[in-house]
Amino acid sequence: MTPPRNKLRIALVAPHIFLHRDILPQVIFSPGQLVIDLAEGLQQLGVSVTLFSPGPVDVAVPNIAADLTYFERELAGRGDTYLDLLKKHPFTFVTLARQVQTEMIAKAYAAANNNEFDIVHIYTNEEDTALPFAKLCKKPVVFTHHDPFNFLVKYKNVFPKYKHLNWISVSYAQRVGMPAGTNWVGNVYHGLAPDRFSFVESPRGDYIAYFGRIIQPKGLHLAIAAAQKAGLKLKIAGKHYTGYKDTYWREQIQPQLSDCVEYVGFIKDDAQKQDFLGNAKALIVPSIYDEPFGMVAIEALACGTPVLCLDSGALPEIIADGVNGYVITKNHDSSETIAHLANAITKIDAISRKDCRASFEKSFTLKNMAQGYADIYNITKSVLI
Repeated sequence: MTPPRNKLRIALVAPHIFLHRDILPQVIFSPGQLVIDLAEGLQQLGVSVTLFSPGPVDVAVPNIAADLTYFERELAGRGDTYLDLLKKHPFTFVTLARQVQTEMIAKAYAAANNNEFDIVHIYTNEEDTALPFAKLCKKPVVFTHHDPFNFLVKYKNVFPKYKHLNWISVSYAQRVGMPAGTNWVGNVYHGLAPDRFSFVESPRGDYIAYFGRIIQPKGLHLAIAAAQKAGLKLKIAGKHYTGYKDTYWREQIQPQLSDCVEYVGFIKDDAQKQDFLGNAKALIVPSIYDEPFGMVAIEALACGTPVLCLDSGALPEIIADGVNGYVITKNHDSSETIAHLANAITKIDAISRKDCRASFEKSFTLKNMAQGYADIYNITKSVLI
């Protein structure tokens, strides 16, 4: 059914190949669930949303998936899954993924030019295909990116060339990676449905939790050292990448596993995440690099679990020191950083778990996120049309 003409019509385009119902449960890819939540949150606000994705996804709005015929034929010929091909032949995987992404973005821009949409929202992570062709779209195009803008060499080369486009940051810290004069049309923090995680007033566990990718920039080695210094158990959940020629897990983390440093594996669903985060004394986020946001932090707060973090990127925008956790200043001397993290661990019981949940409900709900984007769409439409 065609929506009323006065109803805002959004093409929400998420090009990353992981946005596929057969892949998403197997990977750590927060933008995938975020864009599904955003689409449904916008619909609840009365916005007409169509989600463009590489593969089909389970979402309560119209979903236009890309043509994966040739990609899937290649996989069948090799006897591989998507992730098998990514692991064994990453260049081939990326080449095929880029073809899919380009066709999908072209389809969304063409539909907007055919007056099927009022605004195209490109929800990117690693993809820059949509940038040079935005000028060919007759409707306004807005962009949300999910990494630091200077995280990769190609980012540093590409994004400054397009600072004149309509950019929406996911934190104010994320903006630091773009040059002065970037056309920021808004800032919207990520959000979660309030009922996705339940408040836990009295956690069963006596451990600190780490949850995320197990790579050097995430600083897990600092968390291990701090928990050991504080005399408290650390439980680690996440993916390590030894099969991708990454030595961090094998050389720096695995040798330290013990009764006090436990690896619980990769957590796939919200029920497991609820149990892991909700029953921890605290979540530790010792990221060394500048986090553009920090989804795991708001997931913990939704459970009422305080967060210990370094002052990396956007984390101080989420965590108020002494209110819903502690923010530790990074020090060039890692031993100093570890000592301060350990000291914060010993003080964690002073943080009110009710205050943690309240901070989530105030600033980081799905409704807040959807309304933030809807407001930007309406302003952008009125200014540029």
